[in-house]
Amino acid sequence: MSLRFNILSVLFCLAISYTFAQQDKLLTHFMYDRMSVNPGETGLDEGICATSIYRNQWDKVNGAPNSAVLNVAANMNRFFPGGLGLSFYHDAIGFSRQNNLLLNYSYPINLGNIGVLGAGIGVGMMSYAMNPAWIPPQTLNDPSLPGNDFSAINLDLNFGLYLKGRNYYAGLSSTHLSESEILSTSTFGLDPAGYSTARHYYIMGGYKMSNIGPGALDFNMMMRTDLVKFSVDLNSRYFIKKDGVEMGYAGLTYRTSDALGIMLGYNAFKNFTCGYSYDITLNKLSSISRGSHEFFVRYCYYLKNPPKTYSTHPRWLGN
Repeated sequence: MSLRFNILSVLFCLAISYTFAQQDKLLTHFMYDRMSVNPGETGLDEGICATSIYRNQWDKVNGAPNSAVLNVAANMNRFFPGGLGLSFYHDAIGFSRQNNLLLNYSYPINLGNIGVLGAGIGVGMMSYAMNPAWIPPQTLNDPSLPGNDFSAINLDLNFGLYLKGRNYYAGLSSTHLSESEILSTSTFGLDPAGYSTARHYYIMGGYKMSNIGPGALDFNMMMRTDLVKFSVDLNSRYFIKKDGVEMGYAGLTYRTSDALGIMLGYNAFKNFTCGYSYDITLNKLSSISRGSHEFFVRYCYYLKNPPKTYSTHPRWLGN
């Protein structure tokens, strides 16, 4: 009974802090979700790419976080300079629900041998709500707790700079620039309680080394903070090649004071990649959690270059 009470207490506190501190999602495969936290990355890769990620955190713990992500980005340089993308993600933890929808645009600046710098902005909306099953605790006389009809929709703004080189990338960005205020109905019938969405700041980077044995090796890093909490993700993957084509990868990942995990990926067919990660929980929930599972699929379609046209001016017809 005591263990169950402790678990419910932890999840209740997580739900409240998550809803009102507005912590962004945590993903092990953040390399495939860069656009949603840094719009400068939008469309810098050639073609049209779609990525979907699902994360089940702290498996077997009722009310634990679950995240779903869908990103679609396209390089639009054949029509106009830049890239366009659409990001959607859903987060659920305890009784709280969060949905974000963003339209992203990035303008590319060619820096010669250094690479391409993308300056991007994301504009959209975010919604927050408490699950209909939410019943405010009647024993806690706290007017800051939300009522059972809590929900809100607000403006959301992101900005980012993203540098893409031949074998490396680096980015600096901020999410929730609008710091939208969320108003909820008080549990005890008092004036509505107000909360502000916290800005988050990101630094990311990665480097890939080719011809390491029969394959390639990469390193990826992401630092995130809301100026209250701070975390760093580090991972490294080894890519297996066959006839010069990457077939898949295996790697390790670490998140400060939170998790250690393994990563596996497979290129099922041309331009299609799927992957899985398993994180071992290192925080206070390690005794009751069976770890975290994450799955992703990604497909890219590359448009053929338009055919070259030749002049038919009469001056050249005789040649």
